[in-house]
Amino acid sequence: MQLPLIPSGTKSINNIWSVDKTDDRVTYLCGLNPVFMHDADCLRSFKMFTAQLVSQGACRQIEVIKAFGVSKSSVARSVEKFQSGGTAIFFKPKKGRGSKVFTEEVNDQLDELFASGMNTKEAADELDINYETLRKAIAQKRVAKPIAVGTARGKSEASDKSTRSFEDAQADMGNACTRVLERVAASLGLLPGGTETRFEHCRDVKFGGLLCALPALVKNGMLSHLDECFKMPAGYYTIVQVLLLVGYMALCRIKVVEQLQKHLPGEIGKIMGLDRVPEVRCLRNKLANLSEDDAPEKWSRLLSLDWMEDSPELAGTLYVDGHVRVYHGSKTELPKRFVSREKLCLRGTTDYWVNDALGQPFFLVSRPVDRGMLEALRTDIVPRLLNDVPGQPSTEQLESDPHLSRFTIVFDREGYSPVFFKEMWKKHRIACITYHKFPGDDWQAECFNDTKLEMPNGEELTMKLAERGSWIGSKKDGFWVREVRKLCEGGHQTSLISSAKGALFTRDAARIFSRWSQENFFAYMEKHFAIDLLSEYGTEGFTGPQQVVNPVFRELERQRRSVTTKLDRRKAKFGDMGIHPELDDRKLNRWKKKKEQLVEEIEQFEHELKNIKQQQKETPRHLDWEALPEEQKFERLKPSRKHLVDTVKMIAYRAETAMTNIVREKLAKKDTARSLIQDLCRSDADILPDEKNGTLTIQIHSFANARSNRAVRHLLEHLNESDFNYPGTKLKLRYQLAAPT
Repeated sequence: MQLPLIPSGTKSINNIWSVDKTDDRVTYLCGLNPVFMHDADCLRSFKMFTAQLVSQGACRQIEVIKAFGVSKSSVARSVEKFQSGGTAIFFKPKKGRGSKVFTEEVNDQLDELFASGMNTKEAADELDINYETLRKAIAQKRVAKPIAVGTARGKSEASDKSTRSFEDAQADMGNACTRVLERVAASLGLLPGGTETRFEHCRDVKFGGLLCALPALVKNGMLSHLDECFKMPAGYYTIVQVLLLVGYMALCRIKVVEQLQKHLPGEIGKIMGLDRVPEVRCLRNKLANLSEDDAPEKWSRLLSLDWMEDSPELAGTLYVDGHVRVYHGSKTELPKRFVSREKLCLRGTTDYWVNDALGQPFFLVSRPVDRGMLEALRTDIVPRLLNDVPGQPSTEQLESDPHLSRFTIVFDREGYSPVFFKEMWKKHRIACITYHKFPGDDWQAECFNDTKLEMPNGEELTMKLAERGSWIGSKKDGFWVREVRKLCEGGHQTSLISSAKGALFTRDAARIFSRWSQENFFAYMEKHFAIDLLSEYGTEGFTGPQQVVNPVFRELERQRRSVTTKLDRRKAKFGDMGIHPELDDRKLNRWKKKKEQLVEEIEQFEHELKNIKQQQKETPRHLDWEALPEEQKFERLKPSRKHLVDTVKMIAYRAETAMTNIVREKLAKKDTARSLIQDLCRSDADILPDEKNGTLTIQIHSFANARSNRAVRHLLEHLNESDFNYPGTKLKLRYQLAAPT
């Protein structure tokens, strides 16, 4: 039996090696023999000897760790150090602090280089200074990099895309997070007002043309009523910056929040006076905060009032139509409804939009459970319009003129109802215009005359029109209306009916034939602004009582239609058989047998149809949502964030329309105006702030042809005349086009 040779009073490293520690000395023993000693406070000697033991196989790293209580990484580094340089490397003198890099002379040279227009990378290369050292010195304010001011400095001083891309990638806190101190302060709650809007000299900024749309966005209410509607926790980004970002995204066709991650955050941040825009998750959270407490609905209501007050002549005629947002998700089983553009019944939510005479939107009403346009008009739209539409005649004026109306509503055939026409006129004195659903026989061609019409957009057209009084509906609930017909080139007659008896029939015709402006609005918004896409993924229950279609009644209706179709086919087949033309007895017997079989099937289906109709009479068509079986209950899609984003998109559409109307004045082809504004918003621009003179110059790059340059220059002249200050700053926006006049 072999006993370990460890002296008493020492600490074992393993079975052979041990260590004896006193107040001033450490002794290492191999068995009973001391081998090495050093002062107790000499860390270099300790690392050298323990690394030597491990390297020579006298002990393992884990034994050193347990015996001395040091970290694994420390032992590993010492071993690596010993193996690379031996014992001498542990006692090599430490490198002292080098000479000061940024001396007074170097700082003077940097000032001269920055003043000449060099950027940080170019100045570092010129003075043979490490770029990272210079960048950190500037961030720590040990080196002053002056902000270029005014036009006295050359264009070369502004950063280009390559420089910005490199600097953004090198940011310490993440891509383009260059305002370190402000971000840290915001995270600690020390930045209650959000980050400062501060512009830098930049060339070729992507989407820089969006700044041309800023005055139009603000004019149409982007920054109106924010304090009274929204509340958001203090942070780095402000409410103004978040809403402007969503508006900019709509104008440059970034259709959903998730698509923002495909674009450089620093570049979009430069057009907003920021280091970068929020990432997708942060922006989602900001929009969620802004969507709380029905704030989007309140904001939309106030903006709608402002728009109507600004254009009372357009608010006198209102276009109403429904648009189905199809839902393909699996969160809930929304009721099906007919989608005319798809010619299918699909699950979705119906939004009823109210637009002015030019097709510009006022507001929308979302109805997850839709019972038709008439029910939406009665319960949601007409009561709101009675309160909101400006310039309505007084009670005395209505009593003195029996043909005077408050305002006019225009809709398609879905709203055709003589009872509704009569109700709106008798109860509210609201005029309604729609297409005649049952026009009857054609009128004689001699009744039509060439008539000039002035459309709401100012365009003049000539149509063949005729006018008559017409009774619609039953004798009891019917109503006298004006009927106007248009004779088309192919001989077809398009009939419209109107209860606006005090207006000229030409005005009624212009109103109904301008209804396509709303259809064009839907198509444009669906394609360019993605109003059908979801803004958030989630559902919620109904807040109040909600009438829905009874599933039992729906199933009976499906059976009735199926049986009716089968019955009609048998009757048609029976009628086609007629009298048998053959004299052959065998063929005659087969014919009789087949006919008898058809009669039997017809009687069977008639009996089945009678039973189904009787069950339908005994079954309520609608019931409360709460009364539905649990497996058939559905929820609505969360509406608030969608309403907020849709409101911003309405503002963006109105702003784009305003700019389109200006550039159209200089274009021969009027239809190309809107596409030119799209190109302008997506174009690059130079951003040149001048703090001394209080200006922010936006230099738009030249377009592909002279006609586009002329139209854009005309728009920029209008913008310069507005003397618009960038929100949150004292900088007056100045626009110019980088192209010869």
